[in-house]
Amino acid sequence: MKEKLDSIEQQVSGEQDRAGPPLHLWDPPLSGDIDIRIAADGDWFHEGTRIERDALVRLFASILRREEDGKYYLVTPVEKWRIQVELHPLIVTDVDDVSTSEEAALNATLNTGKVVEVGATHGLFLEAAVGDVAVLGLDYGLSALFSRPAWYRLVEMAREVDGRTQVSSRGISFDLTAPGTP
Repeated sequence: MKEKLDSIEQQVSGEQDRAGPPLHLWDPPLSGDIDIRIAADGDWFHEGTRIERDALVRLFASILRREEDGKYYLVTPVEKWRIQVELHPLIVTDVDDVSTSEEAALNATLNTGKVVEVGATHGLFLEAAVGDVAVLGLDYGLSALFSRPAWYRLVEMAREVDGRTQVSSRGISFDLTAPGTP
């Protein structure tokens, strides 16, 4: 199995740039399943052993996508490996208020170090499976669950609007109150 990991790493190591690899251009046939699992807390495991190399996790996260079948895949120009994801593949570790006098704005930092602007392209929704904690929608069908500290920080930034708890970012308001909650 280590050969599969090494092969994936070699194929995409030169494809990295600030925006990430062009996953939308890659459509290889399914190579099969690989024994990689992303736990609900964001830890990555290979054959039951936690992947300790943060650089390898960041690399694999950059080639991860969720397809229409609801499954997650590591995709390279020539291979596509199905992996298991327990809840959401990524974690929001921090959120920053980067508002200006003209516009409210939030940036979320992921467990991969990537910073994502919260807004129309990357919106927030609540995850009922973990007590209606916020989740950030990402590119390629991915999502990132807010860690407890990031969630508390986000709630501290919220304001009450018509009896609902909301945050705003880049012209969009996001409700942090679970549906059906008074």
